[in-house]
Amino acid sequence: MPTSRILLWSGLVAAAGGAVLCVLGWYGISGERFAERQLPYLASCTAPGTALIVAGAVLVVAAYALPVRPPERPHRRETAEDASGAVGGPVAGVAGSGPVAGPAGSGPVAEETPPPSSDGPPLRVPGGTLAHRPDCPLVAGRPGATEAGDAALAPCPVCEPWPP
Repeated sequence: MPTSRILLWSGLVAAAGGAVLCVLGWYGISGERFAERQLPYLASCTAPGTALIVAGAVLVVAAYALPVRPPERPHRRETAEDASGAVGGPVAGVAGSGPVAGPAGSGPVAEETPPPSSDGPPLRVPGGTLAHRPDCPLVAGRPGATEAGDAALAPCPVCEPWPP
């Protein structure tokens, strides 16, 4: 799941929870005549509710500030091959150099992110709003699927064509 989507939903949930707390605090305060009896409602509902609303607003703004489609990066294999050629020897972890042992021989080290399952350009269906990998089950075998190109499309939640 892309980071911006997580930020958006967590911000909306936090803001909604804060609004509920503020309403509960207001309802509790409205039933009390003396200020001394109103303070517990301020401390336990209204102040934390306001803080949650502000935190939720910050998360929503952060979600919209993040780009949906990250800038293009060269493929990992190309950069690893370039690095091995520049140094004059194989780079640890490059395909064909064998597994690399981790600290204290703990076994092969896993890559940080798995490579994409297909190397083709992202696809879209006519009239669609999502970009898909060529092997995504939602576009596999569809005759109308075409390259996404430079269209401003959201990433598919199933295949996630762009890394987070």
